Amino acid sequence: MAAVSCSQTDRPAIRREEFNSAALQHRSLQNMSEQRALKNPYPDYSGPGCAQDLFDMQGKLTQHFASCISSKISELLAIMENGLKNADPRDCTGYTGWAGIALLYLHLHSIFGDFSFLQKALDYVSRSLRSLTQRWVTFLCGDAGPLAVAAVVYHRLQKPHEAEECVNRLLHLHQSVVQGKGRLPDELLYGRVGYLYSLIFINQQFQQEKIPIQQICDAVLASGQNLSQRNKIQEQTPLMFEWYQEEYVGAAHGLSGIYYYLMQPGFVVGEDRVYHLVKPSVNYVCQLKFQSGNYPPCVGDSRDLLVHWCHGSPGVIYMLIQAFKVFGVRQYLEDALHCGEVIWQRGLLKKGYGLCHGAAGNAYGFLALYKITQDPKHLYRACMFADWCMNYGKHGCRTPDTPFSLFEGMAGTIYFLADLLQPTKAKFPAFEV
Repeated sequence: MAAVSCSQTDRPAIRREEFNSAALQHRSLQNMSEQRALKNPYPDYSGPGCAQDLFDMQGKLTQHFASCISSKISELLAIMENGLKNADPRDCTGYTGWAGIALLYLHLHSIFGDFSFLQKALDYVSRSLRSLTQRWVTFLCGDAGPLAVAAVVYHRLQKPHEAEECVNRLLHLHQSVVQGKGRLPDELLYGRVGYLYSLIFINQQFQQEKIPIQQICDAVLASGQNLSQRNKIQEQTPLMFEWYQEEYVGAAHGLSGIYYYLMQPGFVVGEDRVYHLVKPSVNYVCQLKFQSGNYPPCVGDSRDLLVHWCHGSPGVIYMLIQAFKVFGVRQYLEDALHCGEVIWQRGLLKKGYGLCHGAAGNAYGFLALYKITQDPKHLYRACMFADWCMNYGKHGCRTPDTPFSLFEGMAGTIYFLADLLQPTKAKFPAFEV
């Protein structure tokens, strides 16, 4: 994930409140967009006619467009496989390493049913298991991810003994996560919620609750309450979380990612705690919204710069949609739709085509909106971002540090293109429930 410092010394001298001129605001936003994103060249949705070559009224992709996507997936897979020959052999993680490639092939097996993809998943997750971190406990950046993916691969291969061994190894981490050993944070990439996703992944893939999750959620809630009380901000927000002494807002390290999970049905014991603790904390995040509709990377940061899944609207959108589902307040959906506008205007990033901070990850926001609204505009926009991704490497974007990985590179783009073939089932990998 792109490193972001939100320290006071890094903040600009001019505060957002001082931008009183609408013209100045517009020019400032335009300049910031030009620095980080490429101009969106696509016409916006104007009715069913503009999408007739892409999908029908039920949202099913046309045979031609689906065929184009499948062909591009095959082409990119060949490039990825060649590039992975030079990948770090010791990187076990889902984010940049072998577990992420295994997760991609597991996904392709689900979409296409080709057994060779399952064999590929086994190959890559086996590499991952040979080089576990022995330090981090999360799905994306730690040992829980490789163990969870391996358990599912073995389950599909009908190897129950191996699958159960991986689940048991995952369970061995459970109490240390609950207790927060080693000053464990609560966020997704390195904290409790990242371990929580591993349990969710197992339970969903095995279609049974093999591992209870409420204890982890209770620990997250207690941690959030403690920090809010310690900072004496209970009146503003009953919960607060930080990562390296920064109060992050986005999906990867911050409040919106944590609250997305705490609002899932059945995750928190006691509906009253969801309403009295989580809802007002969600409202606190909503109050941080910039006039543009985007969100800051950290509490108190006045720079409207980042439109990434990790920092900004493309990640916050999932919290907003879930809040609308749970509480039924229309304003949450309105704010999510505003996020969609930000992504459409500023989401084709110079950073490239990846998931964490790229066009593919941003496009998932449109698919999330499509699933909740059934408005074809959002599916059309996802298709336009897919078209951008299918022209991989032709826009002068930067090359990621790990150019073929799941969260920074080509594997994530392939994952998104495969998901688009079944848009109502699409889920942002290693995050969306």
